Amino acid sequence: MPIQQSSLVYQSGGKPIRLDAYLPESTGARLPAVIALHGAGGGVSGMEPYAALLAAQGFAVYILRYFDRTGTESADKPTIMRNFPLWMKTLWDAISFVETQPQVDSSRIALLGFSLGAYLSLANSAIDPRVKAVVEFYGGMPKEMNLFMRRLCPVLILHGENDATIPVEEAYNLKKLLEKKGIPYEMKIYPGAGHGFEDQTIWRDAGERSLQFLQEYLAKP
Repeated sequence: MPIQQSSLVYQSGGKPIRLDAYLPESTGARLPAVIALHGAGGGVSGMEPYAALLAAQGFAVYILRYFDRTGTESADKPTIMRNFPLWMKTLWDAISFVETQPQVDSSRIALLGFSLGAYLSLANSAIDPRVKAVVEFYGGMPKEMNLFMRRLCPVLILHGENDATIPVEEAYNLKKLLEKKGIPYEMKIYPGAGHGFEDQTIWRDAGERSLQFLQEYLAKP
């Protein structure tokens, strides 16, 4: 399916925030939407093939440049601790913006996050009923959300067994939490893989799993 790329801008906290949109050529039908969040490095180049893959399968995909809110280029731990609540609000506002787009079905919105973006996606999904599913790459649920958690949605957990940046324990903790709450999830731990998945075979497998998971949980109600 041919796709169209464009850049959109919305406001959050009085700041202009960019979204890279990847949309299937219009069929007139309202589409399920996926908002994708980069990691602490701030780069989105590795996410573009994923966005194009999902858009070609009929999803409206938006890569969120949430660092625009704080003028951040890359984030270390103190920067993350300081800005996490602002980025959460930026994501909340992004969902509010995306759900008003004419081609989007507002009842079918998912988040797809990498690393820091996965933490943000999971944290948001614990308080925002508009999020129907999360695909999380090598992230986890922030412990602070234990106090604020109102709900959870289905999650696809993808993690490397030998991740030295975000230990695989985060994946198992999330699995435990979802099981305790009776929430559907899928999980793939890649043997020998580190943070960020170097291997193209792993990327392909993770891409196929992501697509199948999103098709299942964002299928027409």
